[in-house]
Amino acid sequence: MQNCVKLLPLALKCQQRAVSSTAAMAGKRNFRKFNVYSKRGTRVVKEAQRTLANPPVAIHKRGVRDTGITLNGQFVEIPEKIPDIIVPDLTGCKLKPYVSYKAPEVIQSEYTSLDLFNAVYSQKIIEDFKAGKLDADGKATEPSPNEQLTPEIALMRARKTGSDIF
Repeated sequence: MQNCVKLLPLALKCQQRAVSSTAAMAGKRNFRKFNVYSKRGTRVVKEAQRTLANPPVAIHKRGVRDTGITLNGQFVEIPEKIPDIIVPDLTGCKLKPYVSYKAPEVIQSEYTSLDLFNAVYSQKIIEDFKAGKLDADGKATEPSPNEQLTPEIALMRARKTGSDIF
């Protein structure tokens, strides 16, 4: 017991904090040789582990989305998942490809189904009414292709790939 009491002040004297104002290399480091990847290894290391490990190790793709799915161990490419960037040809265009911050703010109301109806069908209905091409129920005797759509076909076309609903 006495030995422990005698050693206690020595142990307390050995513990001290020190602050150094100079660095060993004065802040000069070659950061190009330090690859900053995920903290569990680079992609090369993950691919090497994947070939050796059982079950295989998943590779982190760092925000890149796959353009397909894996079915029965086989990767199947889905064309709809491949990004398609459409850039118009602006040669001869007098407009600038940007909007200035000095441009006035445009405030526009919500585009409703009534606005869509007026833009697509109202002119044809007025013309058919004036020409007397409506039957007793108010339907056109010579309907346009858009007027012959059933709700099911219209919904299917709206959900189809390439429509602008999404």
